[in-house]
Amino acid sequence: MRKGKPTPTDAKRCAVYTRKSTAAGLEMEFNSLDAQREACLAYVQRQAGWTLVDERYDDGGFTGANMERPAFQRLLHDVDAKRVDVVVVYKVDRLSRSLLDFAKVMERFNASGASFVSVTQNFSTADAMGRLTLNMLMSFAEFEREMISERTRDKVAAARRKGKWTGGRAPLGYDVVDKRLVVNEYEAVVVREAFELYVQHQQASAVARLLNETGRKTKRYEAPSGATRAARKWTTQDVLRVLRSPLYAGFVPYGDETHPGEHSAIVDRATFHRVQDLLEGPGIQYHGRNPDYVLRGLLRCGLCGEAMTPGSTRKGEREYRYYRCVTRDKQGKDGCRAAPLPAASLEDFVVARLREVSVGDAFAAQVHARLLARMEAKHQALRTERMQLSKELARAAKESEKWVDSLSKLEDPARRVVETKLTAAEEEAVRLKQRLAQVERALDAVKGEEMEVAWVAQSLADFSVVWDALTTVNRGRLLRALVGRVVVNEATGQVDVHLAHTGDGAPPERGEAAA
Repeated sequence: MRKGKPTPTDAKRCAVYTRKSTAAGLEMEFNSLDAQREACLAYVQRQAGWTLVDERYDDGGFTGANMERPAFQRLLHDVDAKRVDVVVVYKVDRLSRSLLDFAKVMERFNASGASFVSVTQNFSTADAMGRLTLNMLMSFAEFEREMISERTRDKVAAARRKGKWTGGRAPLGYDVVDKRLVVNEYEAVVVREAFELYVQHQQASAVARLLNETGRKTKRYEAPSGATRAARKWTTQDVLRVLRSPLYAGFVPYGDETHPGEHSAIVDRATFHRVQDLLEGPGIQYHGRNPDYVLRGLLRCGLCGEAMTPGSTRKGEREYRYYRCVTRDKQGKDGCRAAPLPAASLEDFVVARLREVSVGDAFAAQVHARLLARMEAKHQALRTERMQLSKELARAAKESEKWVDSLSKLEDPARRVVETKLTAAEEEAVRLKQRLAQVERALDAVKGEEMEVAWVAQSLADFSVVWDALTTVNRGRLLRALVGRVVVNEATGQVDVHLAHTGDGAPPERGEAAA
């Protein structure tokens, strides 16, 4: 039986694409684009059942190094819409000069069932040989992608080793300005509070609970597209992410490395390292909250540098208290050979050193001045937050007004979307008002905090008399206000008491504790 002409359903719709990198010569009556199109038209006419679409796709003055070309984008759109079956070009490089882009284009063509023909290079994906060539090109494209990934990783590593911010969402406490991290004082207050609460309570869950009780929220993110991720309540994992981030101490992490960053620190490095020490403590702390252990959270092992945790044993009716090295608890004698040390001897030694340095009024006055300075910094942060909260409230009110005005002009389902946004804006305003009230109460409590500072200073001035009259809770409270850390070298019997308010770089009080 004789074959007839292809039916209309068998016809292939062909689009000719032409491109020239420069605009030079395009003003001529017959230019490069016309020459390319004429060659492609002649090829199409030789193919049985191929018809030319009416649309022209000509890019004059556009490079092939990228895909940002108006006619090319129209062509891709028509291919995606299945209005084109075959794309015809004069040469492959008219379509793209980038292997990576070419591979992406071929993926889109294949997804839409379209094929591709280069009329001067005998290249066509409409046959098996053309598809084999395409697969080879795709392999090279994959290689190029991997090389780009490696170069990107190397670039990021080099940037981070120089302390630079390499992109991503800014963490709580920072904004990104000109590709650099800049401290957001309003959010930095929450970060400092999280670190202070952890040093005090040594439980991430407790920090999360206390932050939520005071109305603190996580960071609110706004994407370039306009979509937002609302601030939410704190979880234990949120707290741990903040506490473990070296960014807050002025470092930039890269893998297991940390490097000094270009950005400003939010917490001092001594506080950050102390928190890391507490976080890396043992999973089991038998007496970690027992007020009888007045040095808890202050002791460090002089042999391995890790923290020392409270513990006890009981023989008959008698309990023996001691402090022991965290490393030895985890790894045994192979990790650290420091033996458990009697708690009473260590505590008596530290108290004796404080009795010595507290003789006279000079040291008490110095501590008082430093505590007042720290309190003033806290109050300044609260005043900054109060100002920012007022601005945030004004913004929330303006946003609510915008959604209210929109409601009268909309019908379902758009109206329901706006109502949801209005509700969210009103809830945020309520939260901001609650936090503002808490800040105001904290500022009103200045007098009480001044009395607390005065109590510490007075206790130090009359240390020998006051100590014996204090409860164990207040003894621990006073020691944590006065002592930065205590380093115990079990092998030599040396104990170094580092005072918290003697200035940076001040030498520790040294001595030997009784066995």
